[in-house]
Amino acid sequence: MKKKVAIILAILLPLQILLNRILGKYPFFVEEWYSNGIYPFTSALLRRGLGFLPFSLGDFLYALLVIMIIRWLVLRIKQRFKDPLRWILNSLATLSIIYFCFNLFWGFNYYRLPLHAALEIENDYTTEELVELTRELIATSNELQLSITGNDSLKVDIPYSKSEILELSMEGYQNIEDDFPELDYNIPSLKRSLYSIPLTYMGFNGYLNPLTNEGQVNTQIVPYKIPTTASHEIGHQLGFAKENEANFLACLTTMNHPDKYFNYSGYTFALSYCLSELYRRDPVLAEELAEELNFGIKENYREVREFWERHRNPFEPIFMFAYNSFLVANNQPEGMRSYSYVVALLVNYHKDRGKL
Repeated sequence: MKKKVAIILAILLPLQILLNRILGKYPFFVEEWYSNGIYPFTSALLRRGLGFLPFSLGDFLYALLVIMIIRWLVLRIKQRFKDPLRWILNSLATLSIIYFCFNLFWGFNYYRLPLHAALEIENDYTTEELVELTRELIATSNELQLSITGNDSLKVDIPYSKSEILELSMEGYQNIEDDFPELDYNIPSLKRSLYSIPLTYMGFNGYLNPLTNEGQVNTQIVPYKIPTTASHEIGHQLGFAKENEANFLACLTTMNHPDKYFNYSGYTFALSYCLSELYRRDPVLAEELAEELNFGIKENYREVREFWERHRNPFEPIFMFAYNSFLVANNQPEGMRSYSYVVALLVNYHKDRGKL
């Protein structure tokens, strides 16, 4: 890279970071001009251009990036880190380009309006409202579990292949388009991650590649969890960058899916959030309500818990800390701990629309 170009790009890096900090103070501007302006166009373009590929181009790009970093380190060691000004400048210039692409293709969504503001609902709730919704979710979850299995003691097993689950996921978004036009998802790009096994040991269900807009799903996880994971990644693809908002959309779209297995996955997912939040507020009442769950639902929860326990390893906390730090740096001060806001969206959407 020519020195003059590298200097310009390196200077642009701190200016980009400053721009992000400024944009964080103007969510209405980001919402109108980026999230509902530029981003839908670039997202649709990327999904249309790459969605037809049977593999994840983004996963190959990550592999290429790792190879390039290793090659860079080997060269620096061989040269004993000579001429530091040149390689530091080139490194900053490269980082500046990657940072620009990250923000242009997806990252500015971190600074858009909070979802409750876009939905025009409240973002707070009382314990009484939480208890009321939790009871409704328990009743519906019990009903779904029994209707699927015919026995309240049996866990639900989804009869579809993992590829079929990914294909069916978009139908939940189609079902709520009338209420929420921003959730128009007619250009799919949802794929099985090539790194599902490493993702499992890192503790992740899936991720969105911000440079290719491909939704990656870890298909090693328990099949019962794939519907909400896939729907979560679609939420990211549609520009809802924050984890708690994508989790709410995963609940909403699976609960409104035409398929009962998706409904079950969604209702029990939402219920787990509500029970966790209620346990923080009133542990005794939370335990009492949990006792009302069909044993089969508890078996599904146990299946998921044991899956992650089997794959626990000493490095997982490091990956979680790194990702949590990334979220905090990108306008999510609570990091991965977002139970309360997900529940706030569930409670108030239910209260406002009279349904979930």
